[in-house]
Amino acid sequence: MSSRITSASLAVGIDMGGTTVKYGVVRGHEILDERPELPTPAFKGPKPLLKELCVRINELRKKHKGIAAVGMGVPGFADITRGYVHELTNVPGWQRVHVSRTLTVGTGLPSYVENDANAMCYAEFLHGAGKGAVNMIAVTLGTGVGGGLILNGALYRGSTYGAGEIGQMGIDHAGRRGEHGNTGALEKYVGNREVTARARELYAKARCRVAAEDCEPRALSAAARRGDPIALKVWDEFTTHLAAGLCSVVWLLNPDRIVIGGGIARAGKLLFDPLKAKMKAQLAESFRSHLKVVPAKFGNDAGIIGSAAVALDLARRR
Repeated sequence: MSSRITSASLAVGIDMGGTTVKYGVVRGHEILDERPELPTPAFKGPKPLLKELCVRINELRKKHKGIAAVGMGVPGFADITRGYVHELTNVPGWQRVHVSRTLTVGTGLPSYVENDANAMCYAEFLHGAGKGAVNMIAVTLGTGVGGGLILNGALYRGSTYGAGEIGQMGIDHAGRRGEHGNTGALEKYVGNREVTARARELYAKARCRVAAEDCEPRALSAAARRGDPIALKVWDEFTTHLAAGLCSVVWLLNPDRIVIGGGIARAGKLLFDPLKAKMKAQLAESFRSHLKVVPAKFGNDAGIIGSAAVALDLARRR
């Protein structure tokens, strides 16, 4: 099969999150057929969800001839060589799951499981905002903070396939405690929940009565553009923390591109202008002169596109 698989072959890409599972048929950077989302919490554990995905994939195979592989991106630690999920912190019941084996048995297709941030990273590197980069960092900003690495033109996964967990890097040795016993983890300062909590705290101190939804990142970005001083303070703190984390990665890896995705990245200049200025102030000329910090191209589609691309690459090597 591998000799017949090319970059133009079709694959099914699956992007699993704690809330929904998105999937579709992909060719290159195009999603030819994206199907309705599945609600993750409706499936009690991995077995019923994977069984339903097998049914859906087999339906897609009847409609689209030539589907060559299946790729699934998951929000947690995965061993890509064994197709095995160690654990998904924010999805109950997903520990020690043989994802690839189950999908292959159910569909007859070579199937692979990848960390979702790696999938996003690979999509942007091949087809999106990272195209042309040699050394690239991808960051996803959302409930948590994910990361992926392209080093010397290839996706870098590390010794146990866990590299790129930028959100778990410490920015304060005496800071907030993370889920893994680590202190001062970046995502404990710039995750959606943390941003919302900080906004509530500051509004309460100022004795301002605001609705709960007005403290969420999207509403805060709109308020900051209107000149709301508390929203502006939240964004200033956010970009300070994010700059600290990203500068540490830049000092270590000396990349030429940083691609930032996730919901918060849609804040545009409100995010990117101060972030770039703060990073510039903390980096030597040789580290910053060639560095581009850019928004991701594919948004919510990156996980589907990247998972499919990873699957095709690995299936070709079989």
